[in-house]
Amino acid sequence: HIKTETGCPACLKMGCRRTDCVERPLSGLFEWLGSFVGSHPVYFLVIPLLLSAVLSGGFTFLRDREDNDIELQFTPRKGPSKKARDFVKDNFPYNDSMFSADRLYAKGKFASVIAVATNSSDVLRDEAFEDIIQLNNKILNITVDNGKLGFSDLCAKASGECVTNEILEIIHYNANGTNQTSITFPVHTYRSKPLFLGSVIGGVRTDANDSVTSARALKLFYNLEDEESTAEATKAWLRAFKRIFSAERNSQALEVSYYTSKSRQEEIEIHTTDGFPLFLITYALAITFSVISCLRLDNVRNKVWMAVIGVVSTGLAVLSSFGLMLYIGVPFVITVANSPFLILGIGLNNMFVLVSDWQHTHVKDPVPRRLAHSYKEAAMSITITSLSEVLKFYIGVTSDFPSVQSFCLYTSTSIIFCYIYTLTFFGAFLALNGRREASNRHWLTCMKIPSEDPHHCSDIYSICCVGGEYDKDTGAEKKQPAGDFFKKYYGPFLVKPFVMAVVLCLYAGYLAVSVYGCLHIQQGIELYDLASDNSHVVTFHRKDRQYFSNYGPNVMIVITEEFPYWDTTKRSQLQACMEDFKRQQFVDEHIYTSWLDSYLSYGHDNHLNLDDKDVFLKNLPSFFELHPYFKQDVNLTGGSVHASRSFIQTVHIDSASTEIEMFNGLKATAGKCTAASLLVYNPAFIFYDQYSVIISSTIKNVGVFTAVMLVVSLLLIPNPLCSLWVTCSIGSVIAGVTGFMALWDVSLDSISMIIFTICIGFTVDFSAHIAYAFASSKKPSPQEKIVEALSNLGYPILQGAISTILGVSVLAVSEFHIFRTFFKIMLLVMSIGMAHGLVFIPVLLVLFTCRSDESKSEDASFIISNR
Repeated sequence: HIKTETGCPACLKMGCRRTDCVERPLSGLFEWLGSFVGSHPVYFLVIPLLLSAVLSGGFTFLRDREDNDIELQFTPRKGPSKKARDFVKDNFPYNDSMFSADRLYAKGKFASVIAVATNSSDVLRDEAFEDIIQLNNKILNITVDNGKLGFSDLCAKASGECVTNEILEIIHYNANGTNQTSITFPVHTYRSKPLFLGSVIGGVRTDANDSVTSARALKLFYNLEDEESTAEATKAWLRAFKRIFSAERNSQALEVSYYTSKSRQEEIEIHTTDGFPLFLITYALAITFSVISCLRLDNVRNKVWMAVIGVVSTGLAVLSSFGLMLYIGVPFVITVANSPFLILGIGLNNMFVLVSDWQHTHVKDPVPRRLAHSYKEAAMSITITSLSEVLKFYIGVTSDFPSVQSFCLYTSTSIIFCYIYTLTFFGAFLALNGRREASNRHWLTCMKIPSEDPHHCSDIYSICCVGGEYDKDTGAEKKQPAGDFFKKYYGPFLVKPFVMAVVLCLYAGYLAVSVYGCLHIQQGIELYDLASDNSHVVTFHRKDRQYFSNYGPNVMIVITEEFPYWDTTKRSQLQACMEDFKRQQFVDEHIYTSWLDSYLSYGHDNHLNLDDKDVFLKNLPSFFELHPYFKQDVNLTGGSVHASRSFIQTVHIDSASTEIEMFNGLKATAGKCTAASLLVYNPAFIFYDQYSVIISSTIKNVGVFTAVMLVVSLLLIPNPLCSLWVTCSIGSVIAGVTGFMALWDVSLDSISMIIFTICIGFTVDFSAHIAYAFASSKKPSPQEKIVEALSNLGYPILQGAISTILGVSVLAVSEFHIFRTFFKIMLLVMSIGMAHGLVFIPVLLVLFTCRSDESKSEDASFIISNR
């Protein structure tokens, strides 16, 4: 067979020719750029420094650009529950004189306390309850505005009186004989009206008559009016409330946790930039590892300064990109704090690849020629990964989550700067370092030193003051032990038939475990995960889950259209829909609030024919006078009922997964009702909306990135089969990361989805480097091609992976769930990606690549010679 650069005849028949119509001219362009940078390094060194200095001025706007509104940033922009809230707000406006927590369309302003009895004692009696009374009195006595305003002035009111913790009145009245007096649970009749206690008494034990025998926890609420005129005074009151607990110490009888409507937002705002100190530690670790891995015993060929400059170059990229984004007003969200760790990994990977190619050039060639050769080989590989990552992150700007959009803008811009600075700033320093090596100067002192040991000199002089050796056979620098390991031992060992068979079995096992994990991935986020571990927010919510999860949110069922409530047939159909809600697994069928049921009872008691439209509408005002709360549940306008609502009580909502199940079940039940158009709503549903888009968004991101990577690799990797394997490796790594996430108890939520989106780009880096080196190799057989690829890139890949893992390892001890999740996912991506780049993909490229008959015979002789 006659071999040509376009491939072998067998390959041509199979459609496996080299697709280098883009790769070849682009390689030539990079070759010219390398020569130009090598000839004028000072310009390319100074200009990035000046640009970074100018753009870093954007950090003066950091505080102004911080935007961590939890609802805005961490919920879908067009979530259906936001539309439901708008409908509720328009049709059932607040009645400030008749406050009802269940009827709020937003959480409002409030403070809350959970008091837990220690030593498994009863919180309703004796010392524990007396401590609660004292704490309650202290809270009610808080004053602001120089003592002019107290709780009684700022509280939410019903019928002109503050909404109080009625449970304290019930228990205090019976304080000396609670065990003889029946308090029924979860509903207790107080002042001739039912009072729901499920949300205020926790850890309850009852007898056969549903009377409380003991309880472990008590939750108190202090609801405040939500008026602009008192907004500042309300904020001051909430701050004073928090100060009580900063000075208060738990008594021997009680453990007290507190929370306010501002707590979660304040917590995330306080800690937005807490990742920066960790970033400094990460850079210190990265520099240390890079220096160690680039150390050479040769005093001339030592690459210590290249390692330092590689990290500095990445830091300049982050400084420039973040400054630019802050200048133009892109919001800085807490998730953006993860971006520098990602960019560090990309920058170090680029550095190691470029330095590795530099070491393969002829040391006696002029510096511009050496750098041109390095750029021709390395810049293409770097371009493939950088281009695919940039495109992926810019596509992520279309996400439903604003926090993802901000992250993608910051990260994609950082990758662009990292790419540019690698080819300019780092390349210029590489050229200057090359000039030093060409003059045979010491790496530390820059003084000229002999390349061979002078006679009659001490061993110390030979170690410290001699250098400049190179491989006389190849003209390149001597290979380091790690590079030799991949060329002489690892590569030939990996391509042995028995070893490749074992690798295929291992890969099959990996896929099986990954698929198993993917089928068991959990969804959902605990909102306190946005706070630090030692925050009062976390303590409060964990106590809430522990003692008050038996009863979840009270949910509105809203009829969104005019409905003939007086029509017995239609009404029966509507009531059948309501019965469907009551039969749901997470609904208590006995706790149900309905203005319509109460009105029908009112009509029966007063002998009214409510099946008649005129009678039905005429008597509504008198019913509302008797039951003023129900007036807020009916939109009675122009002589017709345009909308109305009822309430159901959810139960056993003890985790994020049960929240999802409850939320989806209620929406499905509402959708099945044919009698009327229904929607379900609770303020917490705004955050539950993320569950309906997380999986679809993640699948969309993976699909789009895979398609982009296929196009990029087909254009830039001169072999379609190699491009296909690189693309397949994306799905393989993503499956593994997702599966092992599940096995590591990492749920799929808005936080992990953001981080998962971050890490998808890394899935391709190692495989793309190996595939490009394989496709570009001039060796005749696949075995020799892969050995050469591993010899050139095995150690840089290992360096890049380890340096990134070391860099993010500091996040493992972070107090924030966001940062720890980033560490877990990044560790999985790096480990699994490295396994693909160094083990799985090399074997697959050898086994499934087109070859000529001649190359097949050469393969056989290569295998025999290496047995």
